[in-house]
Amino acid sequence: MRGKKIKSRLTILGVLCLLLMFFGIAVAEEMTKSSYSPVVIKESFGKTMKRMTKDKDEVMQRQMDLLNERYDLSNQPAKGVMMSAGRKSIQEGVRVKLPSGVTWEKLADMIPEEIREEDLWPKGFLPLPHPNHMEGGMVFPKIHIKEINKQEGRDLTRFDLDYDLPDHFLPEFPAPIYLTTRPDLGDVSQGKVVTIMNYYELFNGILNPKQLEGLRLLVTPFPQQQFNQTEDRRSEFPSRGVTCFDCHLNGHTNGATHLVGDIRPQEFRHRLDTPPLRGVNIQRLFGSQRGLKSVEDFTEFEQRAAYFDGDPVIATKKGVNILDRGSQVHFMAEFQAILDFPPAPKLNIYGKLDLKKASESELRGQETFFGKAKCAVCHTAPYYTDNLMHNLKAERFYKPQMINGRMAACDGPIKTFPLRGIKDSPPYLHDGRLLTLEDTIEFFNLIQELKLTGQEKKDLVNFMRAL
Repeated sequence: MRGKKIKSRLTILGVLCLLLMFFGIAVAEEMTKSSYSPVVIKESFGKTMKRMTKDKDEVMQRQMDLLNERYDLSNQPAKGVMMSAGRKSIQEGVRVKLPSGVTWEKLADMIPEEIREEDLWPKGFLPLPHPNHMEGGMVFPKIHIKEINKQEGRDLTRFDLDYDLPDHFLPEFPAPIYLTTRPDLGDVSQGKVVTIMNYYELFNGILNPKQLEGLRLLVTPFPQQQFNQTEDRRSEFPSRGVTCFDCHLNGHTNGATHLVGDIRPQEFRHRLDTPPLRGVNIQRLFGSQRGLKSVEDFTEFEQRAAYFDGDPVIATKKGVNILDRGSQVHFMAEFQAILDFPPAPKLNIYGKLDLKKASESELRGQETFFGKAKCAVCHTAPYYTDNLMHNLKAERFYKPQMINGRMAACDGPIKTFPLRGIKDSPPYLHDGRLLTLEDTIEFFNLIQELKLTGQEKKDLVNFMRAL
């Protein structure tokens, strides 16, 4: 009898153990849903690097397959149309590939629900994932990595992935720098990439002491999520970090990409196409969700949060650089506030075309821009922004889907970026999914249901090239 009781108790204990085990698994699974990145890394750096280096070719091949499926990536420069420094042609033509048997005209005649149900939304108009979306982090074009290594001996190469878009779809390198305070000087960068090694000789005598110190801070490397001294970095050797100008090259942009720091979980985070700093003095919204209202807020936020995926715990671990608001932030912002748009010789003081300088096509494009195309509803002259957020609701046209680790569900409200100097800053839209101005016009023709003609589209391109 006693034996039976013992057996019964053992059985009950066994059941309880099983229940506790399954409960423990459930709790563990629930605990994996976290807003925080792992702080204590269990794998050695050597093993991490070996594993991720081994997977790199597969990761990049997957991304390049996606890009080739979406776009015509060939080099097709527009004849006689250069970026503002005259060192690089802009790319022309619609590069987004259409589904088989479909034309742009046919799509324009369909309502959003039809396009969605028949799965005809061009894949190039879907959100663009990061080169390795589940990993994320800052990724720099090879031309920039090479120049920074040459000047500073600081290597921005990642052992786990490379930048994905071809160089001919990126802004000219190096970007020219125009100052609101000294427009008479033209490009004050003298055709150089501005770094900690040359900023003083280039700008001493042009900037005031506060601006010069602000520029020094903008080209000073500070620890960042993937570039630091910890075992969970993504550079082969311990790194001093990155600078503001590693993405905002020469106060403009080099097309470097990242993921926004303010969305969770990972698959819903947006790829970020680095916007230019040109014209920040006339802008009033900053940050990926535009919750920052001044360039000072943006400067401080970048160092404290955006550099570390919005995770203050990781920031502390990796060496967050806390800037002093009253001096350092102010100095950096004062320099950023004098970065000007490139010259636009065909525009008058109101930001409209000078009738004596513009071509007939450009003038028609301007009329379409302010009329049928409704571009000026958001992009108002003279800087072609309304400093507001707008939700395009592109999800009307496609069903939610996972794309290389990116959940394409909706974009939400996005900022109206200035169109002044727009030809200098491809690719377009907040995540860089649109490679050319022609792509951009086709996208908005469908989004806004405009039914533009072929000639109206060409004229719009010519007008925007003149901005």
